[in-house]
Amino acid sequence: MSSILTNSSAMVALQTLRGINTSLEKTQSEISTGKSVGSAKDNSAVWAISKVMESDVAGFDAVSDSLATGQAMVGVARTATETITDLLKDIKTKVIASRDATADTTKLQNETDELISLVESTIGAAQFNGVNLINSGTGTSVVGSIDRSGSSVTANTITINAQNLNTAAAATAAGQLAAGTAGGNLVVVGNNNDGAVAIASGAQEAFALSAVAQDETITVTLGDQNFSYTVTADDVAGGNDPNEIALSNLRDLINAAGITGVTALYDPVNAAGELTIDNQGADDVNMTVRVRADGAGALAGLNGFSITGGTALADIETMINASIDAAAAFGAAESRLETQSDFLSNLTDALKTGIGALVDADMEEASARLQALQVQQQLGTQALSIANQAPQNLLSLFR
Repeated sequence: MSSILTNSSAMVALQTLRGINTSLEKTQSEISTGKSVGSAKDNSAVWAISKVMESDVAGFDAVSDSLATGQAMVGVARTATETITDLLKDIKTKVIASRDATADTTKLQNETDELISLVESTIGAAQFNGVNLINSGTGTSVVGSIDRSGSSVTANTITINAQNLNTAAAATAAGQLAAGTAGGNLVVVGNNNDGAVAIASGAQEAFALSAVAQDETITVTLGDQNFSYTVTADDVAGGNDPNEIALSNLRDLINAAGITGVTALYDPVNAAGELTIDNQGADDVNMTVRVRADGAGALAGLNGFSITGGTALADIETMINASIDAAAAFGAAESRLETQSDFLSNLTDALKTGIGALVDADMEEASARLQALQVQQQLGTQALSIANQAPQNLLSLFR
């Protein structure tokens, strides 16, 4: 049946053309934007995933900036400690030179004082954006990554430990190392104390500690060798006796050094907690005991340092080792930050690739589809034109 009111062929052709135009519009949008999913209406699930990943990429970019700042900060500290190590080596040469009977110790001391001033100025200048990792015991942290678990995101930090090389002298208590009542033994009566005694050949000398605290360092100097132990948090926890732990460790260090004729003896039960130094060598041995308070710098010995002091060589050697250890610690931290930065760079690239796989348009496919749709559009337009002409054919029935 033919009707002038309803043209079914035209309606079918129109619907077909509308579908073609919709597909053509979408394809043209993909080509112009480069994205197959440009908004939430294109594919809400894929769009949501891509936006979460894009936010993580932005977060990783910020983390990379933080890591770059951290690397620069640690690099400054490492460079400073390496410079300080070289200066301390120069001071060591002055100490050794002063042992010569013909040496001008006054001039050598003046040169040493200048080197010490250089060390102090280097410590003070080793700051980055106001953070100085070698002038105090206060460390810092650097944002190293952001971790996602579902919809929850946490920022993880990398701790950068400070290496306190401050030269400020620790406060000392009056009396320092006091003589005990038993056999003239030395007893540390308080923190920040130091004292010395000569151990005659074939004789013994002992010392005991008052209660030591976490982060305090006990140093025993025998002749020109230093032996140190720093009390840790574990030493003072869980009912432990930090004095016993410290003295036991010092005993082991001294015996491992193999000083001719010198033996360290420690029995916490039978010796009333005293560390005894037994000198059976041919010569007398000078013993100095120091307790350095927590927070005192590792180079505090430079304050008032004398190249002719009895323990000068042992002291400068200890400070050199402390500076070397600090430089090594900063080098390890800087390497860790660099490795983390490289990892984040690769991770960011992987995320960007993943985002692209989700939302980027396949330009080859889009180009081929565009050509096909343009042909379909032309054919659809022609079909609609033909369908619209059908009612005119009815006129011939009334002629």
